[in-house]
Parts: sequence; structure tokens; C-alpha cells
Amino acid sequence: MQARIVIPLALMGLFSVGSAYAMTSTQAKQLAIAAYKGHATDLANLESAAMSGDATAQLWLGDYYAYAKKDYAKVVYWLEKAAAQGNADAESDLGVVYHIGQGVPQDYAKANYWYEKAAAQGNARAECNLGGAYHKGEGVPQDYAKAVYWWKKAAAQGYAVAENNLGVAYHKGEGVPQDYAKAVYWYEKAAAQGIAGAENNLGISYYKGEGVPQDYAKAVYWYENAAAHEYARGELNLGNAYYKGQGVPQDSMAAITWWKKAAAQGGSVGRSAQQLINMAERG
Repeated sequence: MQARIVIPLALMGLFSVGSAYAMTSTQAKQLAIAAYKGHATDLANLESAAMSGDATAQLWLGDYYAYAKKDYAKVVYWLEKAAAQGNADAESDLGVVYHIGQGVPQDYAKANYWYEKAAAQGNARAECNLGGAYHKGEGVPQDYAKAVYWWKKAAAQGYAVAENNLGVAYHKGEGVPQDYAKAVYWYEKAAAQGIAGAENNLGISYYKGEGVPQDYAKAVYWYENAAAHEYARGELNLGNAYYKGQGVPQDSMAAITWWKKAAAQGGSVGRSAQQLINMAERG
């Protein structure tokens, strides 16, 4: 399951806190970005709007404290203020902080409570994360069918992570009948939005000929796309392709180069890559 609080990035002009109109998401985002860049006046305007009860300003002030200050207690404070007014993005983000345990004790049940409130308003990120909770059995009984239900709702809104998750569900037959063609369909939709995991999964599909004709060159193409995003499994698989000469000319040095990139990221994939490096270097 992947989730995030939206990270701000652009610049804005003045906002009149005394205005009778609520701050738009674009205005609040731009103030938060300017504040993130060190513009004190914009931070003051955002804080003033948040303190006067503007839910959108409260949401983005929470994001400011998350990314500029790493002050998660204040993140939670402002997200709770916004969520109390029914702001779906704030509800979704509160789910994330409870899931991760930042600024609050980790609590999957509370995470799901907030995801459910946001999902009831059609928030795609919350729908996806609620699917992840059911898939892993975090705060709820594990239920693959319910995971798929929520991922489909998020995917219907074009939420790329949910599209990739649906691909995996169809590939493994979890919550749906196993169907490699449908897995590829969803991987392609997610990959079109730049999801590295989906790009790697497409590479595996072409490598194994699952849902598509076996094609090592296309497998390499998708591994390269995933590796360009520094996705460790893509780097590992690209190294394997070079080592075996499948879809590319055989090149042990290129294989080791890609394995080293994967190994540098650590984790189980990194350990597998390091074992391959040791094997190749022993000859």
C-alpha cells in the first residue's frame, strides 16, 4: 500500500485573510509552497486563514509542517481541525499519519476510520489505502475481495497506485479469478502514469509471457523504465537480463552495474542483488 500527504510545490500571490470567500485549494497550495521556500509573509497569511477556520488552509498548513518542519504534532493538529469540518483530503491524510504513526501512536483501526470517512466522500487515495488495509489485514480482517472492491473504486477515478494493485490482484488471483490479461490491462494503465512497480510488473509479464506473448526485448524496455525511476526490482531484473543475454546482448559488467544499483537500496531485493554480484564476481 502506498500513501502520502501531498507535498506542495509552486508559488502564489497575496491572499486577503479578511475576505468573505473561502480559500481555494490552489490558493492554499501556492501559499504553502511559498512558505516552504521561506516566504514569511505567505506563511503568515496561510496561518491566519487556518486560525480563522478555513479548512483548506488548515490542510495545507498541516502539509507545510510535515515537509518544511517535520513537526508531526502540528501536522496532526491542523489535519484534525480540517477533518472536523469534513475536508476529505485531511481525513485521508489523518489516516496516513495513524497508519505510519507520525505525530500519533500507530493505530491501524484509527487509520481505517479516517480512510472510511474520506472514502465516503469519494477520495481516491483513501479508497486505495482502505483496499490496502483489507489486503494486509491491518485494523480489519484480511479480505482480498474487499481490497479489490476499494481498489476498483479508486482505479475508476484513475488513481494509478490502485490500478497497479488491481493488476497484482488479477495476476495472483487474490479477490478475483486469476486473469493475466486483466493484470496486464491494469499494469498498462498504471505504467502510463509512471508507476515504477507497474512498469516492472509489465516487464515480468513480457518475460514470462503471461497475458502477452513472451518478448524479452519488451521485458527489458519495461525494466529500463522502472530502473529509470530507481526502482530496485527493475534494476535487479535488468541486471538479470544483461547477465543472461535476454532481450539485450549478454554483458556481465552491465549486469553487475545494475545489480549494484539495486543492492545499494538494501532490503530483500538489495540482498538478492548482492548475492548475484558475489556469484558473478566469483566467476
